[in-house]
Amino acid sequence: MAPPQGQMRPGRQLAVLGLIFVVLYLLVFFSGGASGGWKDRLEPRLGLDLVGGTRLTLEATNSVDGQAQAPTNENLEEARRIIESRVNAFGVAEAEVVTEGDRNIVISLPGENRDLTEVGSAAELRFRKVLKVADGSGAAAAPAPSPTATPSGSASPAPSGSATPSPSSSVKATPSPSGGQGGGAPAPSASATPSATPSAAAPSPSGSAQPVAADVQEQRKAVEQKVGAAAWAAASGLQAPADLTTDPSLGEKLKPFASLSPREVAVLPAQMQFNVPQITCAQLDARPPASISTPDQQVVSCEDGALKYLLDQAKVLGTDVDDASAVLDQTNQWVVSLDFTGPGQEKWTNLTREAFNNEGQACDATALGDTGKCRVAVVLDNDVVSSPEIQGVLTGNSQITGNFTQRDASELAGQLRYGALPLTFEAAESQNVTATLGASHLRAGLLAAGIGMLLVIIYSFFYYRLLGSVIFLSLVLSALLVFGALVVLGRQIGFTLTLAGIAGMIVSLGVAADSFVIYFERLKDEIQEGRSPRSAVSRAWVRARRTIISANAITIMSAVVLYIVSVGAVKGFAFALGLATVLDLVVVFLFRHPIMTMFARTRAFLSPRVSGLGRVLPARTEQAKTRNPRVKEA
Repeated sequence: MAPPQGQMRPGRQLAVLGLIFVVLYLLVFFSGGASGGWKDRLEPRLGLDLVGGTRLTLEATNSVDGQAQAPTNENLEEARRIIESRVNAFGVAEAEVVTEGDRNIVISLPGENRDLTEVGSAAELRFRKVLKVADGSGAAAAPAPSPTATPSGSASPAPSGSATPSPSSSVKATPSPSGGQGGGAPAPSASATPSATPSAAAPSPSGSAQPVAADVQEQRKAVEQKVGAAAWAAASGLQAPADLTTDPSLGEKLKPFASLSPREVAVLPAQMQFNVPQITCAQLDARPPASISTPDQQVVSCEDGALKYLLDQAKVLGTDVDDASAVLDQTNQWVVSLDFTGPGQEKWTNLTREAFNNEGQACDATALGDTGKCRVAVVLDNDVVSSPEIQGVLTGNSQITGNFTQRDASELAGQLRYGALPLTFEAAESQNVTATLGASHLRAGLLAAGIGMLLVIIYSFFYYRLLGSVIFLSLVLSALLVFGALVVLGRQIGFTLTLAGIAGMIVSLGVAADSFVIYFERLKDEIQEGRSPRSAVSRAWVRARRTIISANAITIMSAVVLYIVSVGAVKGFAFALGLATVLDLVVVFLFRHPIMTMFARTRAFLSPRVSGLGRVLPARTEQAKTRNPRVKEA
């Protein structure tokens, strides 16, 4: 016989809840990504503040007409995507890259402390001929005293203040024909040794002949005022690196340039950066990102912090590279293999032809290698990665080789493969969280959650007695659902539990407690109005259900809005709060109501001392006596 209309079958709802638990924990233990022992499969994905790691905040530094401007949302999102690809190329897992505000990108790498500043570099690759080489260590700016001041019988000349630059052999680039397309040309050498003294030949056309932006002109004027008119005039008149041994007074005139900041050095003309010995590689290497990114101007850059290069216009760009990968060469050394696009390959061939033939004698004696051929510098952002001598016209692809570790080669290949960032960034904040501190945070969060749940349970048993067991079981079931969901979501969508997420779950305990209070107080009202406990359970549920749904819906909507408009940890708080609230509604409908229906059929539910209804049942009995004197006490 079918049950009366409107009569519920609590067994069915409890069976549905049981089915949900079975499916959820099958996913926990056997879904994709589940590995290790049973304990390992039960571990959720924890955030940086719980397991330690690295957090880096990058701030976009773009400006228009000298004024800082917020980047567009499209550029910021493109930069975030490229940076995320670079971080993932390191071979690490569980990295989180998010935008924050209108100009920041936050990188979080849980469980690992490492330097992430390079992932925010512009990664603008340029291939430029080396036109001149000079000392950039600063030794040339402080010539030795005159030998006449030494009372020695032998007139040994003092060392020259002009140091002999020699390229470092620790990192080198070896363009090599790919697939036998070298046309028989010998492999280029990386052991370039420039001449002993800088050439005094007429300089190549300066990149400063190009139009200069108005904001750069203003900054140059400010630098001119800082160093003084005499220093500026002396630096502007230099046609080659200053030799202070022949004119010691020139060193005093140029001395103010040593006090310039890297940002101030960056706005100087390329010839001035190269010719003034007081401008060192330490200043040049610290220039803001993308200071030499303009491809159609000559620039100055350093290699290994000691050699200062005057570089030609960029004839081959990073956009001409089709792919880059870290591979092992025939000598079992890590190299970065470059594959050019069709037009890029033609540009690369033309550049190697210019360098091999030293067309127009553009490279002076200081920039030539052992065999008298020009060198080509591989320039990444502001730095020279390597500068090999070109010993043949190359018609194939190339390799950047050197003392690379696998991590170094993979990092460089990732930067080149995923392209240049549309924005320039500076590291605004870098933080390393130790695993010990993360474990302390985790214990504190779990302790706070445990205390919160314990207080709710104590109050529930004290005030509602038997009904408190319903609250207790509901909270336990909600916690198990939330925990299983966290494990599965961590594997499927990368959700990471942080301290903020634990805080959101603790707040959800209050939301769950509110729904209990609404239902139980509504139940008391129904009994006081003269209904039996069994009928009061169903009527109280119907009347309280709308209020419970409305209250939880408001919480869920608030969590959704907060998740959309917030970033970082706040987003994790909103997600956890919304998830816990949704699962609490599942427990309300599939456990709390059916279990109350089953309790209403027991004798214990009719006992004031056991049920937790307190004085409601005796008051109802007295009302019944008043209406009908023959009614006995329950």
